Amino acid sequence: MNKGGFSWKRFLGITKAKRNISRKTGIPLTKSGRQQKIGRIVSKGCLGSFLSLTLSFLLMLILISFYF
Repeated sequence: MNKGGFSWKRFLGITKAKRNISRKTGIPLTKSGRQQKIGRIVSKGCLGSFLSLTLSFLLMLILISFYF
């Protein structure tokens, strides 16, 4: 593990390039960053409400099928 020493990635500018790409696209390049972003979208965003509406519709169809 690096403890603040020399880094080839920083020296070559790879770290800055990755950071700029992430900021411009809005998509994190790290695995944990992508997972966190997807988790926020699903829990709060339109995808979460879409899934809840879809599930409630399916449950309603199942209940109607039992009565008829």
